[in-house]
Amino acid sequence: MKLRAYLVDDEPPALERLRRMLEQTDRVLVIGSATEPEEAVEALSADPPDVCFLDIEMPRLNGFEVLARLPSQPIVIFTTAYNQYALQAFAVNSVDYLLKPVDPDSLDRALMKIERLRRSAQVVQPDFQALLQQLRDSLRETKQEYPDRIASRLGDRLWFLDLERVTYFYAEDKLTYAVSEGKNYCVDYTIAELENKLNPRQFARIHRGTLVNFAWIKEVGLLTGGALNVRLKDAKGTELTVTRDRAREFKAKVGY
Repeated sequence: MKLRAYLVDDEPPALERLRRMLEQTDRVLVIGSATEPEEAVEALSADPPDVCFLDIEMPRLNGFEVLARLPSQPIVIFTTAYNQYALQAFAVNSVDYLLKPVDPDSLDRALMKIERLRRSAQVVQPDFQALLQQLRDSLRETKQEYPDRIASRLGDRLWFLDLERVTYFYAEDKLTYAVSEGKNYCVDYTIAELENKLNPRQFARIHRGTLVNFAWIKEVGLLTGGALNVRLKDAKGTELTVTRDRAREFKAKVGY
């Protein structure tokens, strides 16, 4: 009998990719999904699944707080881009965690653990009050803050660009530029420094000299040799190339 699974993730591409991966195993029946944590609480309370694949970092309610609102606890597999939460995940009624982007081998390992746990019926109820306090302490200590703006120097003046309006960054002639509203602004960071400085959920490095803003991607297409073509939804319809060595990670992030 297939496992009945419910999926919760505030990123629709990640949610759709996980759904496809689970369906391809032919071991799981996905009975529902949600991108809003409040919707997930309602659905999980009304029809508890065998297993819930649950994102940790979500707006308004994190994954632990979603579980705390349920009348009964399903088996949980946490999905997260932040491996510092791993030990906390094991402290809850879960058998594993999956780091994003999820890979098939890790997913298979998690499903095998679920199947073994169901046969043994070893389900432990968590102490949510203690867990949530640990989570709050951890968030205060380790949560990384990402900038909302970036400075561009023009002579003796600084321009501040809203990162949500920056479509991409590129390097040329030993300088780095931010492209915003069709204009190029020089910034005092290398592409590598920007990759470490900016929110990885907002920007991805697609080339040795290019970072793209996910929010501005209109479409993605295949190129010969394994590379990808990215078209932006700016006024120029800018096209960028994802190099072959970065294509797999990029596709996982956008749910390609």
